[in-house]
Amino acid sequence: MIVALTPAAASAETFRCGKWIIDTDTTLEELSQKCGAPSSHESRTEEIKARNRINGLWVRTGETTTEIWTYDRGRRAAPMVVTIVDGQIKSIERLKK
Repeated sequence: MIVALTPAAASAETFRCGKWIIDTDTTLEELSQKCGAPSSHESRTEEIKARNRINGLWVRTGETTTEIWTYDRGRRAAPMVVTIVDGQIKSIERLKK
């Protein structure tokens, strides 16, 4: 389950870091190389559970890690929030000021 940071976020799906355009196809390595370290970083790992078909009990089937990287881009540009699930960028949002 992914929880939105704030209802004031607007969907962007891309943002500019210097001369680079970052989108959901960008790897984490490319994001770090082009944009540097985020201003803030949150991470959480949650269990994935499914019902056992035989007895109906919930069984742990794995885990998922969600990271929220926030890039503060200065006074003139809204901060960008990059949501990463299991090592892949899933969404990019611009926070409204």
